[in-house]
Amino acid sequence: MLGNFSYSNPTKLYFGDDAQKNLSEELKHYGTKVLLTYGSGSIKTNGIYDEVISALRTAGKEVIELSGVMPNPTTEKLYKGAKIAWENDVDLILAVGGGSTIDYAKAISVSAWYDGDPWEKFYLKQEDPDSSQRIIPVGSVLTMVGTGSEMNGGSVITNHETKLKIGKVFGESVIPKFSILNPRYTFSVPQRQMVAGFFDIMSHIMEQYFSGEDDNTSDYLAEGLMRSLIHSSRIAVKNPQDYEARSNIMWTSTWALNTLIGKGKSQDWMVHMIGQAIGAHTDATHGMTLSGVSIAYYRHILRYGLNKFVRFATAVWDIPAAGKTDEQLAQEGVNALLDWMKEIGVATEITSLGVTEEMLESIADATFIMSGGFKVLTREDILSVLHESL
Repeated sequence: MLGNFSYSNPTKLYFGDDAQKNLSEELKHYGTKVLLTYGSGSIKTNGIYDEVISALRTAGKEVIELSGVMPNPTTEKLYKGAKIAWENDVDLILAVGGGSTIDYAKAISVSAWYDGDPWEKFYLKQEDPDSSQRIIPVGSVLTMVGTGSEMNGGSVITNHETKLKIGKVFGESVIPKFSILNPRYTFSVPQRQMVAGFFDIMSHIMEQYFSGEDDNTSDYLAEGLMRSLIHSSRIAVKNPQDYEARSNIMWTSTWALNTLIGKGKSQDWMVHMIGQAIGAHTDATHGMTLSGVSIAYYRHILRYGLNKFVRFATAVWDIPAAGKTDEQLAQEGVNALLDWMKEIGVATEITSLGVTEEMLESIADATFIMSGGFKVLTREDILSVLHESL
């Protein structure tokens, strides 16, 4: 295992069908004023809102509500939330929802007390908060799995005016202090959003897995997570109320992107960069933008990381190697991925997401090029992947 690294993750997790019972006690560690952020209001119809409010009242908190967090949080929404948090001098931001809501809470946490444009500093320039800047602590109650945002410092914001969707990975001071993970809270998520989350998990694992050539413990962990996800997702698409499957998927999602399996890895992330550029142009569901370009992308880079794609075929998909060339075996692994994607019902092309051929040049321009994968893409490579994904 090559490379040098440090690992620390400050998030305290409460997991299981009684996890929410720990919320009121955990809230006692923070000040009186809590900014409660959530999405369109589905938590009010499925009972989660009432449980959270009850815990907040039990803990003696003053609650300031900020609803309407969209699936792809915008700069306008960020500015509004930062102002509310600052004006009310809140002591904690409690995000109740999926990755977008938690991402949004993190963005507010670093923006409320920053005297400047947070989009420019944190997202465009990719700078960190100054050491003297106040950062509001964040906690989360997870209602949709996929992003792993409940245990990482990632925050993605969309600027519709410039057609840019940019992620920033903040340090320990921004990572949620605690997260409540009750698998039953994910049961009411619509099927399309559920499977989009499943692919987001798979993409997180693959983009760390498909990098490096050394014998790396992280790859063995990644293979186990992928096998678990594949198995449980097949059960969940047939019966979304299967607690065992949904709990395994929730746990896999958290470990897919809490930085553990990326240790010692250079990491790829080009699928995310292309997918986020598509999302900035279409506002399409994040997981679907990833699935829409993945097959074309992995076929494009396969020959540059042939050994890892052979391992992917045999270790993840159990494809027999006898009588096959490495190229054939690697292609069969990507084909197995495609078959699974069709089985669970995610997008396998981008026209279904609202992408037109006329958009491709602009999407390519909005795609940030990363250098951690088996091949550093050129703009022409990105256009080729986009054309093959139509």
